[in-house]
Amino acid sequence: MLRKSTLILLLIALTLGGCSSKKRVVSKKPRVKTERTVIAKKPTTSQVEIPTDTPKTEIVTPPANATYKEVVQYYIQSYGTIAKEEMLQYGIPASITLAQGILESGAGRGDLTRRANNHFGIKCHKGWTGDTVYHDDDELQECFRKYSDPKYSFRDHSLFLTQRSRYQDLFKLRKDDYKGWAKGLKKAGYATDPKYPDKLISIIERYNLDAFDDAVLGNKANPMAVDETKIATHEVRKGDTLYNIARRFNLTVETLKEYNGLTSNTISIGQVLYLHPVKNN
Repeated sequence: MLRKSTLILLLIALTLGGCSSKKRVVSKKPRVKTERTVIAKKPTTSQVEIPTDTPKTEIVTPPANATYKEVVQYYIQSYGTIAKEEMLQYGIPASITLAQGILESGAGRGDLTRRANNHFGIKCHKGWTGDTVYHDDDELQECFRKYSDPKYSFRDHSLFLTQRSRYQDLFKLRKDDYKGWAKGLKKAGYATDPKYPDKLISIIERYNLDAFDDAVLGNKANPMAVDETKIATHEVRKGDTLYNIARRFNLTVETLKEYNGLTSNTISIGQVLYLHPVKNN
């Protein structure tokens, strides 16, 4: 009996040993930590849409047999609204802008105006990077600025006067003092013709261009200041930037900042921005 039990135990031991020998020995390798670089995607910002299909200035063309007076009246009809808008934004009397345009462009019929949409005889000057044409003036083949649309000539005229220190004294004059502005332009060196002021004044008085100034000022009793209740404003909305607001209202960022006394480009939602000068200096 004892021998039989011993034999059974031996068989069990041999069986267990065989099973264990078939088991795969798995050795654990230490896990090596590897550094993982995560490239974060930069948030994409939609580009500011700059309209390329803005409507062209509607020019009323006079008939071929029109008199000079009629040609001038057509010119005034075409550009009177633009001159008033420039007065609102930059403080230059609309009467002066129109009279200069009529005189400098030959009421829109001059060679420089037809070739380059240049209504004010503005030369290239240092720093101009736009299109150019060459035209005989004080000297042969001088460089003049060229514009794709007449409205840009009117805007450049406003910027030309407001951004040059030699014209600063003009903006101390009353906005209905077209005689003072005409003389001041000559004094500041805008034109070399000694009769330039008289010519502007004559055009203004002949065609009642000062009525455009009155329409903008709105208050004959106090022409020094535009009625602030009529000054356009814009309330900042989500997504607005100074750049896209300025583009939307045909201003420069610097002009918009100046109108609102801003020293940085930071604006906040709900902030009200003036689109015209609040006070005339």
